[in-house]
Amino acid sequence: MGLRIQNNIAAFNAHRNLKTADAGLSKSLERLSSGYRINKASDDAAGLAVSMRFRAQIKSLAQAGRNASEANSLLQVAEGAGDQITNILQRMKELATQAASTNTGTTDRSNISAEVETLEHEITRIANSTKYSGSSLIDGSFGGLTVSSAGVGAGSLTSANGVTAIDVSGAQASTEYGVSVSTNGNGAVTLTDGTSTQTISMGAMTGIQTEKLDFNTFGVKLTVNSQLDATGIATGTTVDTSDLSTSSFQVGYENNSDNNITFSLANMTTAGLTADVSVGTLSGAQTALTTIDTALDTLANARATIGSSQNRLGFATANLSSTIENLSAAESVIRDADMAFETVAFTKNQILLQAGTSMLAQANQSPQSVLSLLG
Repeated sequence: MGLRIQNNIAAFNAHRNLKTADAGLSKSLERLSSGYRINKASDDAAGLAVSMRFRAQIKSLAQAGRNASEANSLLQVAEGAGDQITNILQRMKELATQAASTNTGTTDRSNISAEVETLEHEITRIANSTKYSGSSLIDGSFGGLTVSSAGVGAGSLTSANGVTAIDVSGAQASTEYGVSVSTNGNGAVTLTDGTSTQTISMGAMTGIQTEKLDFNTFGVKLTVNSQLDATGIATGTTVDTSDLSTSSFQVGYENNSDNNITFSLANMTTAGLTADVSVGTLSGAQTALTTIDTALDTLANARATIGSSQNRLGFATANLSSTIENLSAAESVIRDADMAFETVAFTKNQILLQAGTSMLAQANQSPQSVLSLLG
């Protein structure tokens, strides 16, 4: 064979293989030390792009799980307050039962009335002071509609004119409803949104007796008493609803209705429950029994809503945990290193590096045989 010293092809070949083994060894060391198969975009550009999306989704879902847990804590605060209000209403029911009996003396009924009034104030105080992170929960403002203006135009919707409470929790946001009364005291009340109209006739009311008018066509409820005045509430009087307040909890990584949970909490004040009663007289105490029963039913429905929302959040949290687990497994398949495989590759490249170094040394020695021809 020919002997050449200008270009040692055997050495070049050995050096090329040595560089390949060294690069493979470096990559194996990088993957073994980091635990990742993909450490930079050049390792697997497409795989990196997919795994980056998975990682963003996993982090978003982890936060969504925390959101659901915090929402559940919020509901638990509201439920705790609702439980105490239930106890108060039950005590009011007990007192009203006592006052509704003829054997209860005037002085005793007066004392009972004083306690009932105090309990009514306590219901409202609890409802107004129950907050989570600064947000009121059960005063009717959380996640629902409020009345932005009432009695705009021809008349007024106030207790002085016979409207003691307005509930628009089931109504449309940013909507104006016209209200009119046909006659005084025992006539009919009409509500309209400009397209549809609903009229409810009232029974005869005396004293401070109240009646709740449920305009279910619009989701509006008016609580009125015998002071209801067709002159004070003339045609042209309106109730305006506010924009829907925010009570949306993000439980997913996308911006759509399937990735958030919304709910509203009922008004648990005395006015919201229509639990304002008077037990100072025998007839008043007897009427109070029915009023308190209605308030207890309203409160039971409100607490049922809280409970169902808690259960929903519980299932959402469980689903999030499952989704995070499955997405993490998918991301791991793409990005994580197979440590057993990388150990095999590391060992192979380590041996090749050692063998290549030895062969390069041998290839570099081959041209020296030319010296024997020069001797």
